[in-house]
Amino acid sequence: MNPDQVKGTEGYSNYLEEFIKATVDIDFFDLHKDFLPYIPKEKGFVLDLGGGIGRDAFIFSKMGHSVITVEPLEEFRSSGSKLYSSDKIIWIDDSLPDLIKLSDYNNHFDFILASGVWHHLNEEEQLYSIKRVSELLKSNAIFALSLRNGPVGVGTYVFPTNAKINIDQALKFGLNNLLIIENQPSLMKNKKDVTWTRLVFQKI
Repeated sequence: MNPDQVKGTEGYSNYLEEFIKATVDIDFFDLHKDFLPYIPKEKGFVLDLGGGIGRDAFIFSKMGHSVITVEPLEEFRSSGSKLYSSDKIIWIDDSLPDLIKLSDYNNHFDFILASGVWHHLNEEEQLYSIKRVSELLKSNAIFALSLRNGPVGVGTYVFPTNAKINIDQALKFGLNNLLIIENQPSLMKNKKDVTWTRLVFQKI
């Protein structure tokens, strides 16, 4: 592995075409149906953490939002900028937990999405990531988090997720839990052993 490579991206380059096709085949509104009521109706600032090829960022931009997509894997950024081109999307090469390149964006975002990235962080990194998310959110803004549960897939650098732990961690940083939905099936084919938990938080 390249020493500069973000550990959470391990494995994805080996299945790039398959992952891109699987992502494109999943509808944003099906995948994030539980989050839809919490996405701001007015134009605002959205942050997509671990944005992959930018499908979600593109839909946010079509809703009228200005979007920053953080994605550390160059292959995803390159593919996404072609597949989902929009002048309302800014692509940034950065990663959780530090998000160093977002240091000027504290108290900036109305909505932050982290979908399918938390299992690439160990428990200490998850704690610090929630702290950073809290710093980036405006007061009363929303953080939507999808937790993957199940065997290792394309990504090989994987840790367990635990909704209760994340809820307790979030509260320490002023994020109040509004929604928890557990044991949702994966929308990807051949993933019957993978389930998802959806969490929504609001910055107090």
